Amino acid sequence: MKSTSIRRAFVPGVAVLALALTACGGADAGSDSGAEADTSASGSVTIDGSSTVFPMSDAAAELLNEENPNVQVSVSESGTGGGFERFCNGETDISDASRPIAEDEVAVCEENGIEYTELQVATDALTVVVHPDLDVDCLTVDQLKELWGPDSTVSNWNELDPSFPDQEIALFGPGTDSGTYDYMANDVIESETENTRSDYEGSEDDNVLVQGVAGTEGGTGYFGYTYYEQNADALKAVEIDGGDGCVAPSAETAQAGEYTPLARPLFIYVKNEAYADNEAVTAYVDYYIGNLADIAEIGQFIPLSEELYSETQSNLESIA
Repeated sequence: MKSTSIRRAFVPGVAVLALALTACGGADAGSDSGAEADTSASGSVTIDGSSTVFPMSDAAAELLNEENPNVQVSVSESGTGGGFERFCNGETDISDASRPIAEDEVAVCEENGIEYTELQVATDALTVVVHPDLDVDCLTVDQLKELWGPDSTVSNWNELDPSFPDQEIALFGPGTDSGTYDYMANDVIESETENTRSDYEGSEDDNVLVQGVAGTEGGTGYFGYTYYEQNADALKAVEIDGGDGCVAPSAETAQAGEYTPLARPLFIYVKNEAYADNEAVTAYVDYYIGNLADIAEIGQFIPLSEELYSETQSNLESIA
């Protein structure tokens, strides 16, 4: 279901950028050409998947709609896993994803004859947050593993470090269908069971996690950088020590390869048949990729490097 609060949060930026694109034919950000919309196309596009990628795909839909209201785009956010389930069952045209498609999901797509193309659209900095008054500023990766590992029983901050406050921990995190959950389990804490601990308050809606952490003393959680940026006045981002000292999440640290291992790629998966045969899908995807740097900026994500953007363009051209 579309998150109206997120939609409202992005409308002002979308409107401003729409005017800029109309006035100058699109901004040249050094990684895209500011492609104009196909105003002759019409029809519908159905998208589901990652709540992290949702703001970008929603922004692309709104920007396209400014130029061509005849292309109707429905963007939902059931989580990366939920999105792939619908996508591989033939229910959607595009799947938003905050992780690569898994082997079992590939098998379902193959079984159902769904051929697709992976397009990286941005980079994210997975952000660990705490209640703003909590005196915890940096966590090591080992402490993240100790806190979120599947066998963890840590319940007080001073169990992680004696210098941390004597404060009960309240955990908030994405549900198991989320690609953000998968990334934390597999790439950050490196769980052999591919799971985190389960005794936390989970939700596929990142706004619920924001509210939980902001409203609970000792609260902590994690989600995409976008949601921290939108709520920086109510949360505190924790710096992460991956072995070379504490590093704050930001576009600069992620692009420089300093924010490890929490920097991650973000994707959309496009059904090849839909792109080839549905002019609305073609118009939407072409516009999305053609204005990718601008759309990433709206979503407060880290734009692709020239090299990665060229790869995304090449993968899109391969569909045709």
